[in-house]
Amino acid sequence: MLKITRLERVALRSSISQAKIMGTIASISGALLVVLYKGPQVFSSPSPSSTLLQPSYSNWVIGGILLAVAYLLFSIRYIIQTQVMEIYPAELLVALFYNICGAIISAPVSLIAESELSSWMLRPSVAVIAVLYSGVIQAFSTFVIAWGLHLKGPVYIAIFKPVSIAIAAFMSAIFLGDSLYLGSIIGAIIISIGFYAVIWGKAKEDGRTTSSSNVPLLKVEENVE
Repeated sequence: MLKITRLERVALRSSISQAKIMGTIASISGALLVVLYKGPQVFSSPSPSSTLLQPSYSNWVIGGILLAVAYLLFSIRYIIQTQVMEIYPAELLVALFYNICGAIISAPVSLIAESELSSWMLRPSVAVIAVLYSGVIQAFSTFVIAWGLHLKGPVYIAIFKPVSIAIAAFMSAIFLGDSLYLGSIIGAIIISIGFYAVIWGKAKEDGRTTSSSNVPLLKVEENVE
């Protein structure tokens, strides 16, 4: 899609493009390995996680489909927002309007999913802290994404998604008491290799673009007789 929208240049015979393509494939493969393969247990926290943190697998098929659609829409969002930032390079305003539109769209959907109004009442508990924390983090991340898209484009932002999966696996083992499996470690290594390959390719590509744009102009001196 980046090739179709002319946001990314691909030359199959170029080592830079090969590094980006193979790095992207490696990052996606490593993320799938972390999610789908467990293997032997490597680390187990002495304090087991609470039953409140255990996921429910009753609707895992629907959840998986919705996650796939969400990440597809995220990719489209990065491409569209990159083009918006080229026309209107104001990260704060773009992030503000994005969050406002997200609130307008999510409000009726949330009311349909949870029609009981008493469930929306916030009482003094950890729920209030969670809501405030998620709101601040969402606003900050939206601004950072808009800034990154304006500065480097969608590839740099998208390549961090697989890395976040590996980080979440390790953080859940450290702070939530989940078990760490061999598949997560191998997947994280593959993701890191793919991430480095893509970043290396983009850095080389940006270096070539910068060097080609800084060609000195020829100065022609006129001889006055």
